[in-house]
Amino acid sequence: MSAAEQHSHTITIEVPASAKYSNGRRSPLAKPGWQYVEEAELADFSAEEWTFLNAQSVEYSTEERANAALRMLGTLKDDPSFGYQVNTYTHCLQSATMVMRAGWDEEDIVTALFHDMGLIVCPEAHGQFSAALMGPLVSEKNYWMLRHHQIFMNSHSDNDPSFTGDKDAREVYRGHPHFEYTATFVDKFDQNALQADYDTASIEVFLPMVYRVFARKPHAVPVID
Repeated sequence: MSAAEQHSHTITIEVPASAKYSNGRRSPLAKPGWQYVEEAELADFSAEEWTFLNAQSVEYSTEERANAALRMLGTLKDDPSFGYQVNTYTHCLQSATMVMRAGWDEEDIVTALFHDMGLIVCPEAHGQFSAALMGPLVSEKNYWMLRHHQIFMNSHSDNDPSFTGDKDAREVYRGHPHFEYTATFVDKFDQNALQADYDTASIEVFLPMVYRVFARKPHAVPVID
């Protein structure tokens, strides 16, 4: 029996509607009045084509960035759990709910919503995964928290006999301006956001916040450790 056959959870891959435009057909343009680039290789684009393409790209990205992130998060909604009381989707919503009810600001809430979105597909570096997603849109403190929260989670592994990492790895960062913020986030809104009986807010509660944060003008991501 192959490894694939051993999995009891069947994966259904939905073909996006746009796929019907492949095989010689062009994907539809997002907006009326937009233009196609006629060449198929970047090196052959004319200056005029680059000009209108760049303008269309900026408008498209501004409007679709939030939708794309929400679709990615939404793919986790019906996932089974590997043992936690809730799956990763509910964990993310629960974390964001806790941050919201603690009175933290909108950016912090949206950061919490996406903080573990890469946990399943990129477990070894899921903090960096979310940091890459959110970094151009959030403050340095939230970018730093996303990049380092995995390390801070280690301090909650005291009873895990299989854990071979450094449970005090976060101590190398003690004294950093964002140490306490990250420690508080992990302690109060991450390692404990695994409760099946918690009154977790629905995704609809967060949508206006997500669209406002993702509508920000992206900035350069700082080079930090």
